[in-house]
Amino acid sequence: LQYMSGFGNEHVSEDPRCPGALPEGQNNPQVCPYGLYAEQLSGSAFTCPRATNKRSWLYRILPSVCHKPFKPLEEGHLTHDWDEIDPDPNQLRWKPFEIPKAPQNKMDFVSGLHTLCGAGEPRGRNGIAVHIFVCNTSMIDRCLYNSDGDFLIVPQQGKLLITTEFGKMLVEPNEICVIQQGMRFSVEVFGETRGYILEVYGAHFELPDLGPIGANGLANPRDFLVPVAWYEDRQVPGGYTVISKYQGKLFAAQQDHSPYNVVAWHGNYTPYKYHLEKFMVINAVAFDHADPSIFTVLTAKTTRAGVALADFVIFPPRWGVANNTFRPPYYHRNCMSEFMGLIKGHYEAKEEGFQPGGGSLHSMMTPHGPDADCFEKASKAKLEPERVADGTMAFMFESSLSLAVTKWGLQTSNRLDKNYYKCWEPLKSHFNPKFK
Repeated sequence: LQYMSGFGNEHVSEDPRCPGALPEGQNNPQVCPYGLYAEQLSGSAFTCPRATNKRSWLYRILPSVCHKPFKPLEEGHLTHDWDEIDPDPNQLRWKPFEIPKAPQNKMDFVSGLHTLCGAGEPRGRNGIAVHIFVCNTSMIDRCLYNSDGDFLIVPQQGKLLITTEFGKMLVEPNEICVIQQGMRFSVEVFGETRGYILEVYGAHFELPDLGPIGANGLANPRDFLVPVAWYEDRQVPGGYTVISKYQGKLFAAQQDHSPYNVVAWHGNYTPYKYHLEKFMVINAVAFDHADPSIFTVLTAKTTRAGVALADFVIFPPRWGVANNTFRPPYYHRNCMSEFMGLIKGHYEAKEEGFQPGGGSLHSMMTPHGPDADCFEKASKAKLEPERVADGTMAFMFESSLSLAVTKWGLQTSNRLDKNYYKCWEPLKSHFNPKFK
């Protein structure tokens, strides 16, 4: 597979089987090359400032309007009903989410979507949702597009071959991809597959501002990859199913051809992927533990300066060198909500119980921090330069919204670790009034 690089760039791509498919000098000629249809996909209002204006022009064999009417589709465990169960302010942790076994229970990416928590409302264009996906079979002659917002997809087990209207991307564990609002895509898998999704309504992901860090660092724009144009002119007599996620519900429409019939495209509104090993880590080199915001890969901003609708943060391998410092994450109560997941390895602050494919949620102002074992070890450790988190990749979805957990998350999944609170019970007082 081939890619173009650059975050938010103006890209131009055409399938090499049809050279010259992109019109020259204009977007919408009276007759497009090869008899194609011109179609614009807008990711922002027409009148947005140039710096935030998102759109791409697609040149396709048939326009996407060629389908039968949409009809409701059973959405399973996908929801945005945040009131179906009473709120729970406790520290929550989930064991690895179970992947159904094939062929007894075939499940593709769409049928394997399970909403864990979220807040806000897609009709009001302000909110987020955290989903878990578990699947064991590929999407065959069906695609999905999200009318509500963007999907940031974090595969944890199994690679994803994602076909989009813009081309194909292979996304493996330790990589992420973003499928932005309205983009049609299908997911092919190669066995039992699991991962996490951060969905945002009403904002697109962007790179965080660097401020005093300067011009370089964190996730560098050139490391984001965009697929190149690829098309298929394929008729599907049995019917191709186009699934729309609209106002939190699923709807399905039938058409007689593949939606991946875009021969060429240009614009700055695209799907993209990023490898987490490319992240340039910034860290404290004298004393104290820096706030986790220094590990932000992508952010979806609110209208309040410095306050994110959602941040995607990682905790990558790095050096720890701080002097006279408790180096693991500090004990904390936060005005933000923190959902954590683990792609691989052992998270430094909780080496037991927090497992790849599972997760934890520390809700707004709920205290959290290292378990007792981590505290004792770190308090007595000889402070030498040391590698931290080698072989590990933990991440965090952080939001300024107060997240509600779904009934599936608290009950139906049967993966909630009801003993999580016990990891702090061995903490003991070291108070000494005579300490000098």
